[in-house]
Amino acid sequence: MKTASAWRAAMASDTGLQRPNNEDRVYIDEARGVFVVVDGVGGQAAGEKAAEIAAEAIPRQLELLTGTVEERVRGAITAANNQIYEVAQTNANWRGMACVLTLAVAGDDKITVGHVGDSRLYLVWNGTVKKLTSDHSPVGEREDQGELTELEAMIHPRRNEVFRDVGSRPHSIEDEDFIQIKSFPFHPEAAILLCSDGLSDVLTSSEISAIVEQYDGEPSRIAQMLVDAANEAGGKDNVSVVFVAGPEFLGSASKTMSEARSRHRITRVRRISRGWRTWLARVAWLVAGMILGALAWALVIERRFTP
Repeated sequence: MKTASAWRAAMASDTGLQRPNNEDRVYIDEARGVFVVVDGVGGQAAGEKAAEIAAEAIPRQLELLTGTVEERVRGAITAANNQIYEVAQTNANWRGMACVLTLAVAGDDKITVGHVGDSRLYLVWNGTVKKLTSDHSPVGEREDQGELTELEAMIHPRRNEVFRDVGSRPHSIEDEDFIQIKSFPFHPEAAILLCSDGLSDVLTSSEISAIVEQYDGEPSRIAQMLVDAANEAGGKDNVSVVFVAGPEFLGSASKTMSEARSRHRITRVRRISRGWRTWLARVAWLVAGMILGALAWALVIERRFTP
């Protein structure tokens, strides 16, 4: 399998300004093309424990499982789900613990996504940011169906309710209403962003885009800028991001792109200047030819009619 080793990735995670502990977990492996964001639910230690289990189990299961990428993704998330559920039964304080997560596996010229809950994956390509995962929540469904605008969904009082999670009950790999699987082509000039709802609940897609488009070759800078922006917007939840840039991706607002546009403008001016000089030279030769022709004709007429 062709890996995503040419992609550059970075992660950042923060407790935020209003939570006592961080129940998010992130994982990246550039060489294998594995990227995960996990958001624990269930409160305090329980959510944190569920997220830890998922973040450790999924990469391990991806290595052990065989089959297509889609089958391995589904199997890894299902295995993590059942492990969380089994561990929860051993401790009364952990009963009902769970998490939501987004997993991306890059390879074979495509990205395969496994998704449960309301964390998200965005595709950044051609100057646009597009959400490719569906929020498994009542408010998220209404937003996806166009019943709520992005801003209305962000401030809705039921925004954090989810009807799918990883770990609250056992699942089999055949369960249809459990894991959303999606694949899309690998674009070296694109980027992807995985994030917990601590980011998407406080920053609009256009605000996220404005930050991502500043990418200039250093993914860790973008990851930290996104986390900082979420905290500046209130930091009401844990916030975690994984930013993965293709080898040919450059933000449209980056310094490199600005310099390239400047060089392009100078080149165009030079080309136009050269073209203008060439045109003037041709006109000058044409005028000179017309003058010489007129003078020659005048001499002919003069000789013909001179006695």
